[in-house]
This record gives sequence, C-alpha cells and structure tokens, in this order.
Amino acid sequence: MYNITLIDGRNVTVDEGQIYLDLVEKYGLKNEIPVVLAKFNGKLRELNKSIKENGFFDVVDIRNKSGMRAYIRTLKMVLIKATLDIFPEATITIEHSLSKGLFGEIHKKTALNEDDILKIKDKMQELIESDIEIKREKVSIDRAIEIFEAYGMNDRVRVLKHVNREFITLYELDGYYDCFYGLMAHSTGVIKTFDLIKYESGFILRFPTRNNPLELPKFVQHEKLAKIFYESEQWGKILNVGDLGGLNEIIVKGDIGEFIRVNEALHEKKIAYIADMITNRKEIKVVSIAGPSSSGKTSFTNRLGIQLRVNGDIPILISLDDYFVDREKTPKDENGEYDFESIYALDLELFNEHLSRLLNGEEVQVPEFNFKIGKREWNGKKLRLPENGILLIEGIHGLNEMLTSSVDKQKKFKIYISCLTQLNVDNHNRIPTTDVRTLRRIVRDALSRGLDAERTLKMWPSIRRGEERNIFVFQEEADAIFNSNLVYELAVLKKYAIEELKKITSESTVYYEAKKLIAFLEMFKDVDKELVPDNSLLREFVGGSYFYKY
Repeated sequence: MYNITLIDGRNVTVDEGQIYLDLVEKYGLKNEIPVVLAKFNGKLRELNKSIKENGFFDVVDIRNKSGMRAYIRTLKMVLIKATLDIFPEATITIEHSLSKGLFGEIHKKTALNEDDILKIKDKMQELIESDIEIKREKVSIDRAIEIFEAYGMNDRVRVLKHVNREFITLYELDGYYDCFYGLMAHSTGVIKTFDLIKYESGFILRFPTRNNPLELPKFVQHEKLAKIFYESEQWGKILNVGDLGGLNEIIVKGDIGEFIRVNEALHEKKIAYIADMITNRKEIKVVSIAGPSSSGKTSFTNRLGIQLRVNGDIPILISLDDYFVDREKTPKDENGEYDFESIYALDLELFNEHLSRLLNGEEVQVPEFNFKIGKREWNGKKLRLPENGILLIEGIHGLNEMLTSSVDKQKKFKIYISCLTQLNVDNHNRIPTTDVRTLRRIVRDALSRGLDAERTLKMWPSIRRGEERNIFVFQEEADAIFNSNLVYELAVLKKYAIEELKKITSESTVYYEAKKLIAFLEMFKDVDKELVPDNSLLREFVGGSYFYKY
C-alpha cells in the first residue's frame, strides 16, 4: 500500500501494482484538455507505469511543454501506424515543422493524392476512437536492430549501430513497433484534436498549441520558408546525408573533413547568390538582416559584406544595438520587466533620420550604446555612404517595415536568416530547429558571456515569445532566406554543450530539458572543432571566429 498526496491536497491510498492512470480516472483528475503524463515526486512518468513508492502526484496535460511533446509523438505514431495499415510498403518521413504543424512525405508506388490523405485520416480517427493501449518495451539494441531490419527501416538501423548503450525503449501499437526517443501517451484515445492535410508533395500533420489546447491554430501559408526547406533537402542529397546515422558513418570512416568543406561551400555559394541578387538591383541601398536568436546573423552579415565587395559594392555596417533608447525609456512587458526585444526599445525616429541623411550623401555622427550604464553615448563615430555603398543593418526587427519606414521599398532588400535543421535522427524523428539554436546559445553563452546552461534554458521561453511577436510574423516578407544550419554542427557542439548541461541538478526546473538534450547529443559521434574554418557561422558559437570577437 502506498500513500499518495494529490495536487488538490487529498490524501489517498493505492495498492501495489496500480498505475498512475488509475489515480487520474478514480479521482477525477482529467478534464477536456488531454492529460498525457504524470508528475510524481517532481519526476515525469508515463501514465501506464506502476506506482512503487509514497509521494506527491500531479497530472501533465498538453499546456505543459513536455506534455505537448508527448502528445505530438503519440500523434505521429498513430499517423505512421494508420499509413502502414493502408499502404504496407510505404516509407513515411517526418521532415520539419511548417505552418504550426509537421511536414512529411509518404513514399509509395503511386504519388500521394487527396484521396490517400482522407483514407489515412479516417484510419487515424478509427485508431483514436478504439483507444488502443501503447505499450512500452525495453529491448536490447540487437533485438531492436532485428525488428527494424525486418521493417526495412535502414535509417533506424544506421542510428542504432552507433548507439553506445545496451538497451533501448520501443513502443508497440497494435503489433507495430517504433522508437521516438521520449515519453509517450498511454493510449491512442488521448488524441483529441488533430488534422491531416495534403501539402505540396506530402502532408502537414496539424495539432493544437499549448496556449490554445482545444483548437487547431489558423493555417498560414509559408511558401518562402517551404522553398528553403526544399533547398535544404537538396543540400542533404548533395552531401549524401539525410539522417544522423549517415553522418555518424562519415565521421567513423574519417571522411568528415571533406564533408565539412562541401557543407561550408554550399553556404558560401548561397551567400554569393544573395549578394548577386542585391548588386543586380542597382536601386538597392539598404539591406536589413533579421533572424531569431543564435541564427549566426553577425557572421552572415560580415560574409555577405565580403561578397558585396567582390561585386564592387562597399558595405557599411550599422548596428541597431547603438540605437537603443536609454534604459529608463525602454518599454516594459506584461510582467513589468524591460522588453528589450520590442521595436519601441529602439529610437526609430533618430534611426530613420540618420538613414535619410546617409542616403542623401550626408555625413552622420552615430551613437554608441553603453550597455553597462544603459545609456547612449556620442563618441565622435561618423559614417558616410559612398556612391557605390550599401547599408547593412543587422537586428531582430530587420523585416519589420516600421524599422526603415523612411526608406522607399524599392531601395530596400530584406534577408531572413535562421537555423532550419536539415538533418533528422531518422525518418520518424526530426531534430527541432529550436533545439539546435538552444544548443548554439548554451555553448556561446558559457564561452563568451559567463552564463551557465541553466540560466540560458530558463531564459529561452521568453526569447521564443519575443521571436514569435517580432520575427516569425514577418518572415514571409523577406526578399531572400538563408538557412544557417550546418549538417555537421551538432557533432561539434556536443562536447561543449554536454559539459554545461551536466552541471544542471535534479532540483532545477529545467533538469528534464537538460536530460533530454544530453540524451539526444550522446547519439552523435564527436567532431573536433579545429576542423571548422574560422569564417564558418559555427565559429560564432564555439569560438575562434574571424568575425565574432569575444
């Protein structure tokens, strides 16, 4: 018998052998919002696990980050199972996030069509309404390889052959086994809200958001972003690597040096292409570069400047940081904290006045912001735009028309830069873009700013909210999009990120996030950062950058 304290304060007794789901159902701990996991004595648990000690019990629904991730993993398994029930020979790939959902493809003898999607969606609904248990099974790596070889999942087999552990957790749904590297819901019946729609050559799997857990978000087309993901897919084919297993094989064979050079050359070619787009439009005088945190904006801007010089243009860099208003004039957010990511944290009037004067050929004394005292200073720094000059402006608000409202649209060129992951673990497990940026930030913060991983992880939700408000809503307005992700980068970041993440103790609110990232990184083989060129965007995060000085 175990004594359990429920979240509402009730004390109850349970028999040995009971599972967490019994507590949820017996004591009315679920409502219309899907309950996906349990939290017992501060630790996340799957609901069909047995209770083995006294403790404090709470439920985790999809308003929680971990709960939503488990919901999406479960939804993916339902999709894969439904697809294979209808098209047994098909290969399903979950490729990247798009339009508040997941884009994927179904490879089979005939091209995917609308009728196929409807059949799969109906089968998914049937599996959900049947409320089928999803069973967890711990198996040896050798047994897992046998299972996936029988399925013809060579992508999964490549990954498992390089996993440095004896056992792995698989999940079974109505006779079908799969692996999702994270906690799952106990049953298909947990899924309440979803949609599956045809999109381009594949589909988008849609689900609710944490902020609105009972409804699907409005579908918004992201055509330019979709094209960049397609470009990234083509880069993967050029590099002949589409998944983690493929990358690990290249590292083990000792071919990573050549791989890095080709990957970096693809970056340089795209930067040169963007520079040519700018140069060929003679009227362009202002280039604004925007992107979310840890996208590599600084290195990209400098490399773009070099390519513009090759074309005979003279780039003049302007830092938006120098146009911050004095600290006490900074707007505050809903929590009463300074909102440095608001566009109104910038002196828009002064900035546009300076832009107008520079474009008129005048010399302008520009400010320099002193972050220590939180005030603007005038130190005699002057700028003038030469006849063949182009202003390069880097900052999170570069795509927002308000930033450069004084400049005619035909004179502006906007670039969106982001780290859009093109490498996935395997066909069914993508690497979230935000995870890669988080790891970049953790390594750079520790190396250059003296900030530990715990603080970086705690700040990340606030950073993400700022990006949603100030960057992502404008990304389709870009004239060009640059994907700063490097296929090999996590193998380099691994060593430094794990070292920082392991400092986070079990008492921390971000402990489980740290554990998840460590487990994920440990699947990569190591790559020495000395193989990375000094002009690489990755050097901005691991040190030794020609452009980014600490």
